[in-house]
Amino acid sequence: MTAFLDAPPVDLLTVYQSFFGFTERPFNITPDPSFLYLGATHHEALEQLKLGISERAGFLLLTGEVGCGKTTICRRLLSELDPRRYDTSLILTPRQTETQMLRSILADLGVKKIARTSAELITQMHDVLMERITAGKDIILVIDEAQNLSVDVLEQIRLLSNLETDKQKLLQILLTGQPELKRILARTDMRQLRQRILVKAEVKPLSRAELSHYVRHRLACAGGTGGGVGFSASALFAVHWFSGGVPRIVNQLCDKALLAAFLRTSNTVSVRDVLSARREVKWI
Repeated sequence: MTAFLDAPPVDLLTVYQSFFGFTERPFNITPDPSFLYLGATHHEALEQLKLGISERAGFLLLTGEVGCGKTTICRRLLSELDPRRYDTSLILTPRQTETQMLRSILADLGVKKIARTSAELITQMHDVLMERITAGKDIILVIDEAQNLSVDVLEQIRLLSNLETDKQKLLQILLTGQPELKRILARTDMRQLRQRILVKAEVKPLSRAELSHYVRHRLACAGGTGGGVGFSASALFAVHWFSGGVPRIVNQLCDKALLAAFLRTSNTVSVRDVLSARREVKWI
């Protein structure tokens, strides 16, 4: 059974999905905005960010523990922005030099011929942003896992926020990261950047009640409502106990617990299935 839970063969995976009535696996760990469940802090964070962008706040900050859904919220946020009004850049690999970061941003904004030197890149960035602003666009830069940015790159990002017209900033910047990011920004040498952050949002793990809604939501999104698939109350309690309410770990446990229930030809996940999944997810 262990080998199957680790990597189910494709044909068995098809049977598994058919057994539960799924159109896709409900607990994939990839950040799919269509599966987004808004817990209390997730909903509040998304609304804060949307309001900050609409008011052109400049710098925004989103923090939360590993696996709590920050990247998914960012993707949901970007998906809700009107492309006729907003141009966006999402940077997922923050371990870059200052020039690499500038090139990544320009490439993500669709610029084909990118300058080489740092000075040329700054000039090009200003020109591109001014062109977009003149055309009636707002530009949103999202940098994920920002706790991994070097001090030099953070300073470069701060300098980008200096680009402005008489009436508005040319670029709005959303930094997302783990709690370490708040500790980095609290340093004395980060005070200029810290003082520019006007919107601060935070996501937290799911409560026990939210976890139950979260699991049902994802089952429904995957098309599993028709087959009566579900988790027993004790199974949900065990999932919350082992995961601490962190969605990424919840997904890992629930995915393997469903596979265990499938092997029993049961459409109800039991606490025994969760315990089996817990043995598989050894890194929790």
